[in-house]
Amino acid sequence: MARTPNPGSRDRGGDRRNERERDDEFVDKLVHINRVAKVVKGGRRFAFAALVVVGDGKGRVGFGTGKAREVPEAIRKATEQAKRGLVRVPLREGRTLHHDVKGHFGAGRVLLRTAPAGTGIIAGGPMRAVFETMGVQDVVAKCTGTTNPYNMVKATFDALESVMSPRMVAARRNKKVGDIVARRESSMGAVGGAVGGEAADASAD
Repeated sequence: MARTPNPGSRDRGGDRRNERERDDEFVDKLVHINRVAKVVKGGRRFAFAALVVVGDGKGRVGFGTGKAREVPEAIRKATEQAKRGLVRVPLREGRTLHHDVKGHFGAGRVLLRTAPAGTGIIAGGPMRAVFETMGVQDVVAKCTGTTNPYNMVKATFDALESVMSPRMVAARRNKKVGDIVARRESSMGAVGGAVGGEAADASAD
């Protein structure tokens, strides 16, 4: 007697394949591992805390923390938390930020600046992991006030959440995108002309 195929099994297989495909599109980087020792009656009991950054390389990025008795389990918990808290950051030409932005968290202060093509990622370790997983190719970043990787990552995300594209600004001001872009290009040209004029004056002197 022929067995009737169970449609539910195929559905579960498809769900597993879709889940694997979703996991494949993300890139995760381990930023920091912290070992904590708790003194108990029989000696020391060790635990580990992991800080992980996850991104899809197309403007979506998130971070998470996890604690466990073993390092792999702590990394797994941190990765799952990072995937649940992804944020989307608009990128200019898919390689850099639309404008300069500042962020802070606790004692950490960060400054993120746009950069021309070919600059690369000029940033410290924790911030570099955020930009690499997010897909940023050209950026200049500076962190002051702390070297704590947790505060540096959180301050970086505080800055990234305030990045706005010309389309978002135009929608907020009820204007056309062309007006916003034209004003930005004219202001950049004025800054470049002023810098060039200062350089010419200095050379003349």
